[in-house]
Amino acid sequence: MFDKLNALKETFNSELAKSKSKVQLTILKDQYLGRKKGKITLLMKDFKSVPASERKELGKALNQFKAEVVRVLQDAEDVLTDQTLEQQLSTNSIDITLPGNRRPLGHPHPLALVRQEIESIFHSLGYSVEDGPEIETTYYNFEALNIPEDHPARDEGDTFYFSNNLLLRTHTSPVQIRTMERSQPPLRIICPGTVYRRDNPDATHSPVFQQVEGLAVDEKITFRDFKGTMEFFLKSFFSEKTLVRFRPSYFGFTEPSAELDISCRFCSGSGCRVCKMTGWVEVFGAGMVDPAVFNFVGIDPEKYNGFAFGIGVERFAMMKYGVDNILNFYQNDLRFLRQF
Repeated sequence: MFDKLNALKETFNSELAKSKSKVQLTILKDQYLGRKKGKITLLMKDFKSVPASERKELGKALNQFKAEVVRVLQDAEDVLTDQTLEQQLSTNSIDITLPGNRRPLGHPHPLALVRQEIESIFHSLGYSVEDGPEIETTYYNFEALNIPEDHPARDEGDTFYFSNNLLLRTHTSPVQIRTMERSQPPLRIICPGTVYRRDNPDATHSPVFQQVEGLAVDEKITFRDFKGTMEFFLKSFFSEKTLVRFRPSYFGFTEPSAELDISCRFCSGSGCRVCKMTGWVEVFGAGMVDPAVFNFVGIDPEKYNGFAFGIGVERFAMMKYGVDNILNFYQNDLRFLRQF
């Protein structure tokens, strides 16, 4: 039996040396390891006729030879695979050491850049970012903000309604109400987000746009604090040379209220088409929080004061980058977006 095994080893080594392709290796594998007629399989079937005294040593030798055949065939197949790959690479003249073609990297949208800059400035002043639902109730969107039922802002021509008391928020001020309901002063928050209004799309209007509204509530907050914060923000965002002007206005949420103007960035206040020859450009509205709003959220208006403001992200982006059409931000035109 040992003689047969040694002869089988010699035969296998001889046939392996002649196998130059994967097909030949597969045939050789079937000849020696086939489950029914493989030469090693048949030799193991004759194991029963071996004297008991030789079985242990012979069984060990058979198993070692079988394992060796499996390993050698696999090594030979790996060598052929590597040779085939090298031949293909040589034929196709591909230099695998060359760097690959890199896809162009993306970058933030201009509105995202402006929003991040606004958030960064207020974060440096200790403001935190709050978020809220885009589908709101009329209570949070209007009533709690001191906007009565007969106010023009609640007209169906200006607001997207789902029902009598459910709508797409027209500003992010509802987030301020929700925050004041669950948190006690002192508060310093900004509320960035998307808002919706029934505006016909044109160069300066879009039915979907972004706002960053802010709120500060504490004891002994005065108009001076409000004025100083707004001037710091505008000078930080535009430049230290920016002049800021406050004009009296009216908003249901604030009293007193003000419209904020800055000196025109394009003509430095001398007058041009952008500022309509006035030297000033309106940027956003703001003011001291109306005590009636504090009553809706359970904050004592005798003890606490505050101020609030609302910033249009698109408007700031248009002024910062000199864009004359708000719709450019929403048309996904790569020729426009690649400029930022």
